[in-house]
Amino acid sequence: MPDFWLNLGSVIWYTLTLVIFISYLFALFAIVGDLFRDRQLSGGLKAVWMFFLIFVPALTALIYVIVRGGGMATRAQAQAEQAKAATDEYIRSVAGSPADEIARAKALLDAGTITAEEYAALKAKALA
Repeated sequence: MPDFWLNLGSVIWYTLTLVIFISYLFALFAIVGDLFRDRQLSGGLKAVWMFFLIFVPALTALIYVIVRGGGMATRAQAQAEQAKAATDEYIRSVAGSPADEIARAKALLDAGTITAEEYAALKAKALA
């Protein structure tokens, strides 16, 4: 058999091994992230899962996905919704309402900082 085919087989085997290893790492990080995200699981059980993930990694990862896989998506979705709600609340607190914008512009007009034309432009912008 020519040397080219032996090398090509080695490249394919190496690539396949690398893809499987990277996939396993992604699964492992997802499992560890899910373990620490779960508030219902006690610290002792988290430690047991981590112990087995370190010493019997492939079998433990497979068992974890089978036993607790359904809750992984639920916990990830709950965390994403919580982060989105916090972001939305922050944006609302910083942005203010159109009435607040108009009140600030009116205060600037009363103080003489801006002209009536600038006030009208700010008011139109806040209402837009």
